[in-house]
Amino acid sequence: EVQLVESGGGLVQPGGPSTLPCAAPGFRFDAYDMKWVGQAPGKGPEWGASINAAGSTTYYSDSVKGRFTISRDNAKNTLSLQMNSLKTEDTAVYYCAIARLGDQRQSQGTQVTVSS
Repeated sequence: EVQLVESGGGLVQPGGPSTLPCAAPGFRFDAYDMKWVGQAPGKGPEWGASINAAGSTTYYSDSVKGRFTISRDNAKNTLSLQMNSLKTEDTAVYYCAIARLGDQRQSQGTQVTVSS
């Protein structure tokens, strides 16, 4: 059974950093492309970043490019999102998820609030 477990999140000041780890125990993590999705208050889910199964290729939305970095450690079955220069509009619930068409599997979500 696929299980994606996030940690991290919380309150961050504008301009500050935050890192979101996502653990993926018990399945063939290295077989899947992965992604991060954010859902801001009152809005639908928005894709932010993806990484291929090998970790060699990454993609970013225009809104996070240059500020966020997605990475993975296949030996440890972990995915990470390093967020820098956070803005108030980055406030959202963030989910790590399998990046495959039609695949709904994702983590429980963690709240990141950017506010002074």
